[in-house]
Amino acid sequence: MIRLKGMTWDHPRGIDPLLALSRSWADSHGVEITWEKRSLQDFESYPVEELARNFDLIVMDHPHVGQITAEGCLHPLPDAPEIAAGSVGGSFESYTWEGRQWAWPIDAAAQVQAVRPDLTGPLTGWDDVMALARDGRVAIPLRPPHGLMSFFTLAANLGHPCRTGRGQAFCDRDGAGEALDRLKALADLVDPRCFGQDPIEVLDEMTSGGTIACAPLIYGYISYAIPGMRPQRVTFHDIPSTGAGGVGGSALGGTGIAVSAFCKAPEAALAFARHIAGPEAQAGLYIEAGGQAGHRAGWTSAGGDAAAGGFYSGTLATLDGAWMRPRHDGYMPFQQAAAERVNQALTDGRITAALDDLDAMFTQSFG
Repeated sequence: MIRLKGMTWDHPRGIDPLLALSRSWADSHGVEITWEKRSLQDFESYPVEELARNFDLIVMDHPHVGQITAEGCLHPLPDAPEIAAGSVGGSFESYTWEGRQWAWPIDAAAQVQAVRPDLTGPLTGWDDVMALARDGRVAIPLRPPHGLMSFFTLAANLGHPCRTGRGQAFCDRDGAGEALDRLKALADLVDPRCFGQDPIEVLDEMTSGGTIACAPLIYGYISYAIPGMRPQRVTFHDIPSTGAGGVGGSALGGTGIAVSAFCKAPEAALAFARHIAGPEAQAGLYIEAGGQAGHRAGWTSAGGDAAAGGFYSGTLATLDGAWMRPRHDGYMPFQQAAAERVNQALTDGRITAALDDLDAMFTQSFG
């Protein structure tokens, strides 16, 4: 029997569907796949090259793609038109770099809106967010890199997305300044504990009771929308609009499945990766096991949407209009430093100085 090792992230959404699909694959193909998992914080920052030397299959996020291409640590993937045709927004394209595909999306995500339906309905505009925040009923994850992600989303939704390429100023000063001003105004109203919280911690708190009614910008987690999974359920919806861009501009997230360049059974690994990213698995066992689909077949499954409490239909417009982060070699260290710089601005209010620093840091990230 061929044996493969995989690495994913530590959340039911990240591990449960992979375990279920691996059991099924072992029964039908005689390939045994075991999985290890890392914390969300480690997942966002751990060197992909080190993972590639120790695992055959790696669940990754797209901003690493420029770095891993330079390091040569992933196996380029073959054409898979059945996966490409099912892209949710830019999720498939986000793993394309220098003319090759380096991962296939298995989980599509972007910042969306989470609400407690027993406390409020979905908010449609940013003024509504601020009104609810003044009542002490809003939370937003600001632990790096999530404050930066909300800045990205607001800038793009205002019609001034941050730049992604070499030789460009990182952001339009008027649009970025307004985005950071809006985010600071909200940060001033929420509990300071938000600066130490990621999306999982905010959603855990919302679904445990209390009075927080809305997280206006937060990465969607299908696990919290499934009826009966938590003491209190949240529902997920399109982001509130700043009035300029509808629900467009949310910072794209999600994960893809990649194959290590050091894998000793690459054909077996590629076959499994293509299977779990394909429409049949994605609209079937992947979502049935609690996964958040990365293929449009899963997002448009009426049964899957009903089982997830309307998660897919409630957020698909935001996913389709999402904005893709930079992906060049050098972006990941920039993301961490920029997130810390944005959070500093959210506390000291020095917006212009922060934008100056972000421009300089972005230029330096290209080496």
